[in-house]
Amino acid sequence: MSDRIFNLGAGPGVLPEPVLRQAQQDLWNVAGSGMGVMELSHRGKVFDRIIVEAEAACRELAGIPDNYRVLFLQGGASLQFSMVPMNLLPKGGTADYLVTGVWSEKAVKEAKRLGTVHEAASSADRNHSYIPPASAIRYSASPAYVHFTTNNTIYGTQWRTEPAPPAGVPLIADTSSDMYSRPIDVTRYGLIYAGAQKNLGPSGVVLVIVRDDLVEAGATDLPTMLQYRTHAKDRSLYNTPPTFGIYMMGLVFRWIRSEGGLAGMAERNAEKATVLYDYLDQSDFFRGSAEPESRSLMNVCFRAPTEELEAKFIAEASKRGFEGLKGHRSTGGMRASIYNAFPRAGCEALVQFMQEFERANRAAAVS
Repeated sequence: MSDRIFNLGAGPGVLPEPVLRQAQQDLWNVAGSGMGVMELSHRGKVFDRIIVEAEAACRELAGIPDNYRVLFLQGGASLQFSMVPMNLLPKGGTADYLVTGVWSEKAVKEAKRLGTVHEAASSADRNHSYIPPASAIRYSASPAYVHFTTNNTIYGTQWRTEPAPPAGVPLIADTSSDMYSRPIDVTRYGLIYAGAQKNLGPSGVVLVIVRDDLVEAGATDLPTMLQYRTHAKDRSLYNTPPTFGIYMMGLVFRWIRSEGGLAGMAERNAEKATVLYDYLDQSDFFRGSAEPESRSLMNVCFRAPTEELEAKFIAEASKRGFEGLKGHRSTGGMRASIYNAFPRAGCEALVQFMQEFERANRAAAVS
């Protein structure tokens, strides 16, 4: 019998079991080196092969063109909230942001420290329960770039397709919670960034994919570590990188490839989410939080009839082996994060538990 539970936490999220098994072995002795992977010098031959292979697999999965750099950085997506405007928002310029949740609000806050920000669209009027339609977006006259967050973990919404920025304006995306969960056309973007800890690997690494012209766009008097050119020039090895995280990302990229690539992930994730949303749509006890046309395939947010029943549901779910279901403190309710590595069987088991809970607590809901 497995001693693993169903990890539905928003992040760090569930990792593929084959990846964890391989890591167990390589923690002791990786590639016959006689050392564990966390002991390797980032200047040595073994790690050099690890990072080269991780980048190659990353590029292969999304067909990343040669005129884009792949960087493995630190500081998470939160540091990118600052690095993006530092490098891409010129003095006197304006950056346009599409605001669909807490993380895009945080990105706006940091960008405002560095220049002028125009909120071209927002879903705050309905508590970020939807993705604004194209008709609601109002770009500024000449934005330096357009920034959006592809998936909103807290509110359970996701952009189905990327917004269309004005001609010639770089599109910047925070894809932390749905990167490589579906096919992506990198050429539509100037820069993409993603914290690894949801779909790509463990916490501690941020993936940045940036077009060559934007690598050189930042001022040269920025602090060295905050310039994209520094990391591009030295292949993410200017300083000691998060070596274990990069190694794990390489394993995850190869796992995704073995599961049918990004198209396979998209099919897998749609099937899993359908299991949960179909149940929520027919239930008169639980209800989904996001508007149907904006629902996330990564984070399924839902409510019960009362906060007392929600607390009871979360506690009983934990006893049944479902961990991480408590919603964000700003929204309450429940959230099932079903990232790439989360199994369909877990969604089916969760629905079965929800049905049992609904039958056992229906009287309490109407009393």
